[in-house]
Amino acid sequence: MLDPKTRGGSAAVHKLALPGVVFEVDGPRNHFPLAETARKTVLFGGGIGVTPMLAMARRLDALGRDFVLHYCTRSRAVTAFCQIIAHAPWKDKVIFHFDDQAPEQKLDLTRDLPPPAADTHLYVCGPQGFMDWVISGAEAAGHASANIHREYFSADVDTSGQSFEVEARRSGITVTVGPQDTIAKALARSGVKVEVKCEEGVCGTCVTDVLDGKPDHRDKFLTDDEREEGTMICACCSRSCSSKLVLDV
Repeated sequence: MLDPKTRGGSAAVHKLALPGVVFEVDGPRNHFPLAETARKTVLFGGGIGVTPMLAMARRLDALGRDFVLHYCTRSRAVTAFCQIIAHAPWKDKVIFHFDDQAPEQKLDLTRDLPPPAADTHLYVCGPQGFMDWVISGAEAAGHASANIHREYFSADVDTSGQSFEVEARRSGITVTVGPQDTIAKALARSGVKVEVKCEEGVCGTCVTDVLDGKPDHRDKFLTDDEREEGTMICACCSRSCSSKLVLDV
C-alpha cells in the first residue's frame, strides 16, 4: 500500500518495483546485539517493544545464561505473545507488569534493577517515555552507559538551530547547514551521500566520524560515553556546538 505520509521509501517502491525488475539487497544489520557472555542479563520490554526481547530470551535460554524479562503493558487484555510465552521453556523468567493492576506488581526500578556490575547487561525497547525512564533510572543506579542497550522505534527530535559549516574532508567540499536543515541533507545537495534511514537518530545508519569540531548530539543512538568522546555524529539529526564541523566523508 502506498503510504500517504511517505518520506520517499513507499513512493520509490511503488515506482520501481515493477514486474520483472530484479533488486540487489544487503543482509540485515543488527544495531541491538546481545552480549552473550554476560553473567546476568535483564530485559525490559514495553508493549510491542518486547518483540526483540523474545528472541534474546530464546538465545539466552539456549546458552544457559542467567536472565529475566520484565514485560510491561497497559493491560493483560492487550498483551501480545502471551501464548508464545506461556509455552516457552523460559516462561518462569518472565515477569508481567500491567498498568491497570495493583501498584505492587508494576515495574519498580528500585526493586527490579539488578546491582550494577561490569558483567551485567540491560536491554530496553518500547515507547520513548518508557525507555527514557528505564535508561535514566539505570544510569542513576550506577549502571555503565555501555551496558545499557537500547532500541528506539522512533523519537521526537529537534533538528533546528543556528547555522554552521560542515567540511566533508574526503570529498573536498564545505557546506552550510541552515537553521532548519540537517547535515545529511546539506551534504546531499552538494553530491555527498551519507546513508540515512530513520531520520530520527535512532537507527545509527548515518553515523559519521568527526575529525574536528564539537557535535551537538540530538540522537538516541549513541551512548553517553560515545557522545563525550565527540568522534561520531548522527548526520540525520544532530548539529554542531562549534561554528564548523569536519567530517570524514
